[in-house]
Amino acid sequence: MAAASAGSSLSTASASLVPTPTSTPAPRLLRRRSTKPTTRASPTPRPKKPPPLSCATTTTLAPGPAPGPASKSAGSWRDLCSLNAWVVRDYRRLVDSVGALEPALRRLSDEQLKAKTAEFRDRLTRGETLADVQAEAFAVVREAARRTLGMRHFDVQIIGGAVLNDGCIAEMKTGEGKTLVSTLAAYLNALTGEGVHVVTVNDYLAQRDAEWMGRVHRFLGLTVGLVQAGMKSDERRASYRCDITYTNNSELGFDYLRDNLSRNKEQLVMRWPRPFHFAIVDEVDSVLIDEGRNPLLISGEDNRDAARYPVAAKVAELLMEGVHYTIELKGNNIDLTEEGVAHAEIILGTDDLWDENDPWARFVMNALKAKVFYRRDVQYIVRDGKAIIINELTGRVEPKRRWSDGIHQAVEAKEGLKIQADSVIVAQITYQSLFKLYPKLSGMTGTAKTEEKEFLKMFKMPVIEVPTNLPNIRVDLPIQAFATARGKWQYVRAEVESMFQLGRPVLVGTTSVESSEYLSELLKVRNIPHNVLNARPKYAAREAEIIAQAGRKHAITISTNMAGRGTDIILGGNPKMLAKEIVEDNILPFLTHEPPDIDMEGESTSHKGLSNIELGPSSVGLLAKAAIMSKYIHKSERNEWSLSKAKSTIAESIEMGQMIGMEKLQERMTEGSEMYPLCDAIGLAYLSVLRDCEIHCSAEGAAVKRLGGLHVVGTSLHESRRIDNQLRGRAGRQGDPGSTRFMVSLQDDIFQKFNLDTEWAVRLISRITNDEDIAIESNVVVKQLLGLQINAEKYYFGIRKSLVEFDEVLEVQRKHVYNLRQVILSGDSESCSEQIFQYMQAVADEIVLLNVDPQKPPKAWNLVKLLDEFVGLGGKLLSETFKDIQGQNLQSALEEMQGWGPVKADSFALPNMPMPPDSLRGIRKKTSSIMRWFAICVDDTSKKGRYTNTANLLRKYFGDFLIATYLNAVQESRYDDGYISGIEREVLLKTLDTLWKDHLVNMNKLSSAVNVRSFGHKNPLEEYKIDGCRFFISMLSATRRLTVESLLHYWSSPMESEEIFNTEDQ
Repeated sequence: MAAASAGSSLSTASASLVPTPTSTPAPRLLRRRSTKPTTRASPTPRPKKPPPLSCATTTTLAPGPAPGPASKSAGSWRDLCSLNAWVVRDYRRLVDSVGALEPALRRLSDEQLKAKTAEFRDRLTRGETLADVQAEAFAVVREAARRTLGMRHFDVQIIGGAVLNDGCIAEMKTGEGKTLVSTLAAYLNALTGEGVHVVTVNDYLAQRDAEWMGRVHRFLGLTVGLVQAGMKSDERRASYRCDITYTNNSELGFDYLRDNLSRNKEQLVMRWPRPFHFAIVDEVDSVLIDEGRNPLLISGEDNRDAARYPVAAKVAELLMEGVHYTIELKGNNIDLTEEGVAHAEIILGTDDLWDENDPWARFVMNALKAKVFYRRDVQYIVRDGKAIIINELTGRVEPKRRWSDGIHQAVEAKEGLKIQADSVIVAQITYQSLFKLYPKLSGMTGTAKTEEKEFLKMFKMPVIEVPTNLPNIRVDLPIQAFATARGKWQYVRAEVESMFQLGRPVLVGTTSVESSEYLSELLKVRNIPHNVLNARPKYAAREAEIIAQAGRKHAITISTNMAGRGTDIILGGNPKMLAKEIVEDNILPFLTHEPPDIDMEGESTSHKGLSNIELGPSSVGLLAKAAIMSKYIHKSERNEWSLSKAKSTIAESIEMGQMIGMEKLQERMTEGSEMYPLCDAIGLAYLSVLRDCEIHCSAEGAAVKRLGGLHVVGTSLHESRRIDNQLRGRAGRQGDPGSTRFMVSLQDDIFQKFNLDTEWAVRLISRITNDEDIAIESNVVVKQLLGLQINAEKYYFGIRKSLVEFDEVLEVQRKHVYNLRQVILSGDSESCSEQIFQYMQAVADEIVLLNVDPQKPPKAWNLVKLLDEFVGLGGKLLSETFKDIQGQNLQSALEEMQGWGPVKADSFALPNMPMPPDSLRGIRKKTSSIMRWFAICVDDTSKKGRYTNTANLLRKYFGDFLIATYLNAVQESRYDDGYISGIEREVLLKTLDTLWKDHLVNMNKLSSAVNVRSFGHKNPLEEYKIDGCRFFISMLSATRRLTVESLLHYWSSPMESEEIFNTEDQ
């Protein structure tokens, strides 16, 4: 993404050739045809070519003026009226301060520069703030990056770093070096020692940034960690303890949820009790908005209904749309008609689909949804006997993600796969709630301004547009609209062919695996070499190699949204990736004979149509030398090298070569400390090949610029303008020339899904031309289509807003439960015991308050029921003590007590009632008893009346009796304190987790059910808040009661209970 953005010197070309649209054919009348969508257009005779975008039809754009520091040009009137321009202007004072420090820092040695970190930390401990050291810290990072990476932060990148440090979103165009910008804010905030998280959208980017940018931080004495899928707990814990931790958003969220499911302190991996301090979220709009509709879930398994899914799938095959069911694409809803219900009941042999004892409705509805809405190679792919979800926004597969509510099982049944267990929610959180836990949050992306209102409203994060280092000269050509999908695809194919003949590289963005492979077939018919990049493993595994080639002359790349984020297409090719590919091609065959697994390693990248890279004699010789060493080592070792081991060795050698440099490698080779220094030889060969690749890519890049740069073709409007802008942003990076063109048809999914009225467009097209396959560039049509896209954005914003509002209710409850868990996990035995005492007092209070009325005399109280509930709570421990006590005895004791004066809070007992065991001895236990009495006296939540004092004394008596009985039983067990504390903590956590899991299920059911109440003119959100609060109070009450009952039962017969606990754990 930012690999080359900050590295090489940048300058505008003296002249750039950019295609411009030509006139459309003369309008002809057209017979109106149906706009019913077609899933795939069949190949037809070659259509009329769109006007070729050639040098003959181009205009020359004068180069923009070379910018000064942070583009200090005279502002236009528009800038004077722009708040963003004033904010950026204010940041330029910081840029000047950083620039003034640069000469002095350049004179420092490496050791003196590293010592600055300790100096900054010392100043912070003495009371200075981050703002006091910001300019110096930024200057130090700039100098460190220059020395370690060969990259010097541009002035606009200093502005970007300041925006991040202020807790805002920095919008920076593609190629402006967001990755390098993050080092500034990350270093500054890591000086506090509380940890910084740099969050990316996938493992590849997290690893790349940790290795690449981590060199800057490690040079300055900071520790850098990496958290990725498949890591063990010890590795994760060590990474989170580092000053700066790189991870992706899903791993971060799941680590937080898993920590809040752990049963002991040793299982925690994050920095508790304060795991969150400061985060920089890369592609923040993707994480917080695009992924905002999908909450993170950790689920358990439930196999009870697995056999019903295949049966329901067969039923769904027999039901017909329009006859047995109706569909609503916008909300993915299906409604059975009366005929459909009757038909399904006959097939299943049941009298009622909604019968509680034999429920089929949920399975039939899910089977229909899987049949209609979940399409293979669009929403999912099938691999290794599993249905794997494709993220429609990123185009990437998500192997660990599963659809909830039985949808995934329904898809598996449709495809005839093995049915995995049903999921039962154990823990959940949305990304919005997760990132709100950070006291300080920032983000960076290339496309956020269109969603600024949403960021401000939900996260209080303004979006600041950071100016580009060089002017953007990309040309966005008018959108072309087609009546049919067939016409659109034929025009896309013809435009790609036209560009290929010119030699311009082309990136074609598609919305699904299916459409990308369909276009690939069209190009194969015309013998046009190209590469495909989509979610299929054989393509996705080669993502880096494909992107490395995408900017070369004659390169054609068809990609889903995978190429929309975290990548940087360099004109002429990426020399580092190309050099690595050449080294692997020459050395791998000698290190291993294991053939690559196409499904895992991917198909080889197509080089047809691309120019060959000429290697110099030195590179050829060094490659040959490394190959000979590889061949000898392969023969000398008894065990065959695996392909993964060979690739890993080459990758490590390349990384070592980049760090050491060519001169030191040559010295090591001449010293001959090893007989066959394979790693040194590979590293040296790579550096030599890299030099040749840089020369080739530079020359080819200049040629591509003269032709007009990268041409991007979009084949459909997305649900958000941001995603379209991401695709456009692949072209025109760092002042390069480029052009973009979107081609859409009225049969595209976005128009069908939202049931948008496109009849007017068909009528308009019919007036312009009688050929439905012809392109229309009418402003009227385009404006209407973009308006429909904005309506789709508003719809999804409403969904996200509703999700956030509903989740805010659960967020408060989640915080309470998770804080309670951390108190139990992290506290000592005394705090754990105190928690249990509070539970016991609360349970005693509930029993008393449910059966007494302080406004009525004791003779009107239900004392018999009170005694029964209390004795039933303690089981064996209380039944023997209270076996002769009746309700009359308790009433007499209360009447006799009314004449009493002051009583001792630490040794209170009712007259003629059983005395509590003498277990509340010692200063701590007596203090605890007195504090509980104070809490009872100041309790404002209970009902008040004339007999409140009597009721309070009754609460005090039963609470103390319960606690004293429990302590007595524990003491008699003769177990050591460590074992007792372990049992208490285990019971507390197990009970809380079990009931919290049930509560999540109930809250999810409630969120679906409350929508029906809108028909009764009630606000669903308010209803959800009221009922959710009631559910949560009930859950906490049940947690306390079940915990107390479990502990009392355990200590009444420890050996028997031990067997029960072990069985439950298994």
